[in-house]
Amino acid sequence: MRQILLFLPFLFLACKSPDTNLNISSKDFRELKVLDSEYLDRDQIFGDLLDDVVRFRGSDNLKSLILEKSIPEIQEAIASGQFSYRDLTLFYLKRIYKYDRENTKSLNSVIAINPNALKQADAADQDLAYVKRNEEHLAYYSIKGMPILLKDNINTEDMPTTAGAAVLLENRTSQNAIIVTHLRQEGAVILGKANLSEWAYFFCGDCPSGYSAVGGQTLNPYGRRTMDTGGSSSGSGVSVAANFAVAAVGTETSGSILSPASQNSVVGYKPSTGTFSGSGIVPISSYLDTAGPMTKNVMDNAILTQALGASYEVIEKYGANTFETAGLKGVRFGVWTSFKENPLYTQALLDIESSGAILIELDDTRPQLNGFLKLLNADMKKDLPVYFAAQSHAKFRGWDVAKVMEWNKRDSLKSMPYGQSLFKGIIEEPAISDEEFLKFKKDMTAKAEEYFYNLMEKHDLNGFVSINNYTAGVAAAAFFPAMTVSMGYNDQGQPFGLTFIAPNREDKLLFDWAAAYEKMTKHRVMPQDYKD
Repeated sequence: MRQILLFLPFLFLACKSPDTNLNISSKDFRELKVLDSEYLDRDQIFGDLLDDVVRFRGSDNLKSLILEKSIPEIQEAIASGQFSYRDLTLFYLKRIYKYDRENTKSLNSVIAINPNALKQADAADQDLAYVKRNEEHLAYYSIKGMPILLKDNINTEDMPTTAGAAVLLENRTSQNAIIVTHLRQEGAVILGKANLSEWAYFFCGDCPSGYSAVGGQTLNPYGRRTMDTGGSSSGSGVSVAANFAVAAVGTETSGSILSPASQNSVVGYKPSTGTFSGSGIVPISSYLDTAGPMTKNVMDNAILTQALGASYEVIEKYGANTFETAGLKGVRFGVWTSFKENPLYTQALLDIESSGAILIELDDTRPQLNGFLKLLNADMKKDLPVYFAAQSHAKFRGWDVAKVMEWNKRDSLKSMPYGQSLFKGIIEEPAISDEEFLKFKKDMTAKAEEYFYNLMEKHDLNGFVSINNYTAGVAAAAFFPAMTVSMGYNDQGQPFGLTFIAPNREDKLLFDWAAAYEKMTKHRVMPQDYKD
């Protein structure tokens, strides 16, 4: 049932990257129009699994073995017989049932539960010898049997793919997205779908991050009605932070993994563009879109990265010693002077410097990507009909942005309470030839690359250190990968992320840098209200 939020004093932070100039406004919590979904209720989400979840009584005994534990720790506990993959899956389902909707702690982070989740867990249990027979315990570093949530713009055969939009409630697809096929081949349990900023935050413009018509308003577990969730992979970040799954998969065009990862104190990895297949993912821009893992720690992020089917070797074969030698000694980072106004960033730089890294201060002149909105408009105008034509349910064949806008007008209070101004901008974007548009994209990428590579050459840099998603727009345009990891909490308990940026196709550096910083600082703390 819909609830109205009134007289809440905290202002939403802008969740699109400042570099992109998208002019998406922040929202005061007093202006929020919707809290809970008009389309879902808790029991409906669980469907045929409801009885199994309600009857499950093992949660209290499993808390110490599962909450905040890494994939290797969980795999080792299962291999030693302390619990099963089915128990693990039920543990997370019970937490979602307890916390996510229709109560005073609800987060609205999960939009659907996979009806086949327990069957997939049972299949993993039947092959438990896979773990036990490996004397070197490398199987502990496997995604097999691990419950994973997917952002609800990623196609799955088992559930509709809505992108948070009411119009797509019946968008049942006949094939998994390619990254989901890889996950299933590796034995992952697809637990369900995570809420998101509707249409990956490229729909309403003047709306809060984390809102979708289908899923309602996602809320931050560190400050349920006082802190922004980040967007657009809001539900993915929140669900990992609250321990509703081992890990989640998000998507990013510019900042949509880095922002919610930072806002929810989890590790978010935006890979070099093209690392993972985008087939079967509702698009904004085929030029910039990418999926990426969101996890509680760097090791889990590396394991999930391997399971998503990278197009090249992002990291070497992992095991117990994967990040043992990871360090920052001698690494030369560019850091932006203005960001030092944040005391957490200043302390993070001191920590990095104390570990032997060399920091070079950069001025705050960054390229203004004034054509970024034009790029997204023109790409989505072209790419969304392509998705509808081949990767959606058959009923959407021939649909485009204009058809979606027309459908939304049937019941605007339910389907678009904040309007659909960004979709309107897509329709109004002037036509451009394919040749001109390709040149426009390449020129923008060249401008962003030139900015980074000139700094790297001038100062002999290995990479850059930023905050949250503050430099995500330039990194996206340059195809540079980025990873954010918790750098602590301010006096109000709000999380912030330290974001490492590396050159294109040098993603492995991010894992080494983030792992070294994580090991040194261990900042992540589970949200207090969700420890029970």
